[in-house]
Amino acid sequence: MFSYQCSACGELHEGVPSYAAMAPLSYEHVPESERAARCQLGSDDCVIDGSSFFVRGCIEIAVEGEEEPFVWGVWVSLSAASYQAWLDAYDLDKRAHIGPFFGWLNTSLAPYPDLGNFKTHVHLRDNGLRPIIELDHTERALSIEQRKGISRARLAEILTLMRHGR
Repeated sequence: MFSYQCSACGELHEGVPSYAAMAPLSYEHVPESERAARCQLGSDDCVIDGSSFFVRGCIEIAVEGEEEPFVWGVWVSLSAASYQAWLDAYDLDKRAHIGPFFGWLNTSLAPYPDLGNFKTHVHLRDNGLRPIIELDHTERALSIEQRKGISRARLAEILTLMRHGR
């Protein structure tokens, strides 16, 4: 089991938690007083103003020496046609053959200050698992980490930031 001595609090932390955004960034930009009228937020999808479509998925990051990846739960915007195809496949047990769907990352992650205009591909998975989000291959840190994986030290750095802030 992964463990590390936290540089912020000095405690020994064990395990690899996942971190997830509970809503798309675009949802957060809708004034709270307007959300009930303008937004439909579900556990796996969100529709804003009947014309902006978002689905929830996972960015998996391999960690050296660990069997399980570190996972970011993120939201991606889709076109209306891709969202409808995602919706049509949502309840299917076998759906990994559908897609992938092009989208734009619509989540803010503390360790990565510039995630705007990040192209993605949404890959459906079978048996009700949330989709895998494949980031466009760029030289941005999150894209590099998804492609190459991270060290245990980098994971400890990310977890410390997420637990304690900057």
